[in-house]
Amino acid sequence: MSLNVESTRIPTVLAPPPLRLIDDSGHAVDESQTGGFTLPDTATLLSLYRRMVIARRFDVQVTALTRQGRLATYPSALGQEACEIAAVASLDSGDWLFPTYRDSIALLTRGVKPEDILASFRGDWHSGYDYNEHRIAPQATPLATQALHAVGLATAAKLKRDSTVTLTLLGDGATSEGDAHEAFNFAAVWQAPVVFLVQNNQFAISVPLDKQMACRTIADKAIGYGMPGYFVDGNDVAAMFAVTSAAVDRARSGQGPTLIEGLTYRIEAHTNSDDPSRYRNAADVDVWRGRDPIERLEKYLVSEGALSDSERASITQEAEDMAAATRECMTVKAVVDPLELFEHVYANPRPAIAEQRAALAAELAEDDANQAAAESATETGTQR
Repeated sequence: MSLNVESTRIPTVLAPPPLRLIDDSGHAVDESQTGGFTLPDTATLLSLYRRMVIARRFDVQVTALTRQGRLATYPSALGQEACEIAAVASLDSGDWLFPTYRDSIALLTRGVKPEDILASFRGDWHSGYDYNEHRIAPQATPLATQALHAVGLATAAKLKRDSTVTLTLLGDGATSEGDAHEAFNFAAVWQAPVVFLVQNNQFAISVPLDKQMACRTIADKAIGYGMPGYFVDGNDVAAMFAVTSAAVDRARSGQGPTLIEGLTYRIEAHTNSDDPSRYRNAADVDVWRGRDPIERLEKYLVSEGALSDSERASITQEAEDMAAATRECMTVKAVVDPLELFEHVYANPRPAIAEQRAALAAELAEDDANQAAAESATETGTQR
């Protein structure tokens, strides 16, 4: 007897409205509907606005460079700025961020230079920044693996009795991975000071959320692990910052992990090699463009008299200067040493690695000699 999966599937329960502090129109939400969270002050919101504008300009610029063939690939975070900027803004300088491949604007906001962020996307080096200097782990391409690393560092910090908190960014698809389950469970059991921030952009490449899970929200899963879970409007940077900051404070005070789901949308393709028209409706993209996180906050700040024309022009100019610097650094030809392939593989190099390195060095030396001979012959022929 065969089992008809479709006929036995439990109907999906409608999700509750996400927590928000500023609505789509840029108006403050009544405090009775904010779950006890309060709107950040205007100075904080203005700082978040500035960071989002600069992050958006960087993302657009890098996407353009990729389309020009100056980068191998780039996963855009256009439309997800509120989640990423709120995450970085909630951390202290001594805390650690564990990002994914899509979180380049989080790195930029935390102070990593554009050329260092883009090194791996151009093929120069795997992660071109100093992890310890910035307190940022390598951008993880395998889904959810960095969540385990975040829990490990957080647990070590707890054992050492220091105040470090870790925050890891995940996608909705990553929560379907076994590594995510292990990270959630271990963190909750051992009360690790870690925050899991899931950017639910509703597609794991081409797989929609309702094909991944039958629960109302990803945040609902938190109760099964024994930690708090929050379902937040991921395009409301005020709400994201308030909830994430509270989760970081909770972790730092020894109360354990928190799972936060930010409901957002990936406006651009998964990467430049993806064709999103094959699996999603363009009309849905237009709807989410109308929920732009930057425009929402801008409307609120203008209505409060906190964002003047001169301030907006200054922020725009800062963003353009950063974009120009990004273009400039991509005009510098990368100096690549193939022998670096063998560096940092083992603390004590193994004989097999040494043999392979020697073989490649000999091959490169032979190529250099042949090229030099060819150039010499050409020069001699020209002189004759």
